[in-house]
Amino acid sequence: MEAFETYQTPLASRYASKEMSHLFSSAKRFKTWRELWLNLAIAEKQLGLPISDEAIEQMRANLDLTPEQFDIAAIEEKKRRHDVMAHVHTFGQVAPAAAGIIQHVPISPLGATSCYVTDNADLIFLRTGLGYLLKSLAVLISRLSAFAAQYRALPTLGFTHFQPAQLTTVGKRATLWIQELLWDLRNIKRARDDLGFRGVKGTTGTQASFLALFDGDHDKVEALDKLVTELCGFEYAYPVTSQTYSRKIDIDVLAPLASLGATAHKIATDLRLLANLKEVEEPFESTQIGSSAMAYKRNPMRSERVCSLSRHLMVLHQNALMTASVQWFERTLDDSANRRVTLPEAFLTADIVLSTLRNVSEGLVVYPKVIARRISQELPFMATENLIMAIVRKGGDRQEAHEKIRVLSHEAAHQVKNLGLENDLIDRVRGDAYFDPIKGELDVLLDPQTFIGRAPEQVDKFIREWVEPALADEELQEALSKAGKVELSV
Repeated sequence: MEAFETYQTPLASRYASKEMSHLFSSAKRFKTWRELWLNLAIAEKQLGLPISDEAIEQMRANLDLTPEQFDIAAIEEKKRRHDVMAHVHTFGQVAPAAAGIIQHVPISPLGATSCYVTDNADLIFLRTGLGYLLKSLAVLISRLSAFAAQYRALPTLGFTHFQPAQLTTVGKRATLWIQELLWDLRNIKRARDDLGFRGVKGTTGTQASFLALFDGDHDKVEALDKLVTELCGFEYAYPVTSQTYSRKIDIDVLAPLASLGATAHKIATDLRLLANLKEVEEPFESTQIGSSAMAYKRNPMRSERVCSLSRHLMVLHQNALMTASVQWFERTLDDSANRRVTLPEAFLTADIVLSTLRNVSEGLVVYPKVIARRISQELPFMATENLIMAIVRKGGDRQEAHEKIRVLSHEAAHQVKNLGLENDLIDRVRGDAYFDPIKGELDVLLDPQTFIGRAPEQVDKFIREWVEPALADEELQEALSKAGKVELSV
């Protein structure tokens, strides 16, 4: 009952995947701190510092925190007002042989300060989280590509300014969504692959404490930075830092997530509009309630959720921009509380947006007869140029044909707009003797398939030359092979 009496973020409690929620959990964070202390001890021992095997083994054996250790750390943090020092104390209790080498002082046997664990851990989380998003995004692209291929040649009314325009196909419209998602895939991968490690830089980034530990041996300090970076799975460390890694890195990481939010919002908005037109709908369970008052309604709640959370995702990037801009000299602490909220929320939100879109993409329902009916209401007007040219080919006068079509079109428009009746332009054409020479061709001239241009071929080529190569990466192929359907908890 206690869990229901305190606020919990719905990002974790209602929507996010287990793996992304765990990545930003306290258990994962503090275990990662311990792994960072362990890797530093291993590297320093390898480079000649007097760190015992017993200390390293005790650290290695106690990487996971027990509930009792969380309680101890909470008591210590309240006392010390310092989260890292609280965990130094807690770790030292279960690894007593190491207690003397992880003390938070300017020159200690490890030489590490708070930002060694906090900043390096954040970089680990950012890189891992981007990897999770890449895999989920690849699955979404694959699902939508299958949808695009299935409906590559199904004509549908195109819209510009949300007014009827020339025809396209349901599949071609989906490629517009996929292309933007491919750009997001590229941007997120680029951000992940560009990430470096803070490494071991000391209190203001000068490595002075480590230089003292190694008696002024610069080569050993550089070797330590490189070795710890490798032990933590990074290819390189940033060459210079202050006490923290530059908060501009957070900008670079959150920018592609915000851009993904813009893409997702556009896709979900299109789906909401299509639902209103009753042409395409998101999944709707047999027991789902669309409205508490109007039992007949089938509200596009998944797409609405995507739009809602995408706006939040886009806004979070502003936090990173503002935080990076106000960091004084080697560091100020006004970044800390903001980043504790912003970074996890950005990744949890992006995770939810992708999983929700995946759920939608796996159950999209298309209504071809509704689409055909809407085409039939607009196509006669679009076909007027074809009718005029057909008359001309039969020897008719273009200006005379144009005037005939103009008059009939206005009469049909009056039927539609003023009387609320169906578009009867073609019936009027069939009833006018002037068009006798082409009446046998009307069905061909009005075939929607003749109005979609190269849309089906564009879909085929796009999937073959752009989607398939983008998803050919071994990491993404593994994700696709393991991906099941997304089940939303709410």
